[in-house]
Amino acid sequence: MIGPLALGHYLALGAALFCISLAGIFLNRKNVIILLMSIELLLLSVNINFVAFSRHLGDAAGQIFVFFILTVAAAEAAIGLAILVTLFRNRRTINVTEIDSLKG
Repeated sequence: MIGPLALGHYLALGAALFCISLAGIFLNRKNVIILLMSIELLLLSVNINFVAFSRHLGDAAGQIFVFFILTVAAAEAAIGLAILVTLFRNRRTINVTEIDSLKG
């Protein structure tokens, strides 16, 4: 049986998810949905680090920050998807290069 995971394992997982999310943001500039998912993955990778350090140090402050980050992430997802639906109804596309202008 494998023993419990050390702090370094959680930090490596958080770093890997963070790098994947940055790659999703910088490599994919066309699809808004993938950009939103990459931002959510970035926030979740930070949450993994907060929980790992909170458990390692025996302090609950990191876990409290996670609740605030999850609340902001949920609001960001709801508002982002609402804006995306409105843009799709008006422009009939979710391509970032075609919806970046603000003129009516």
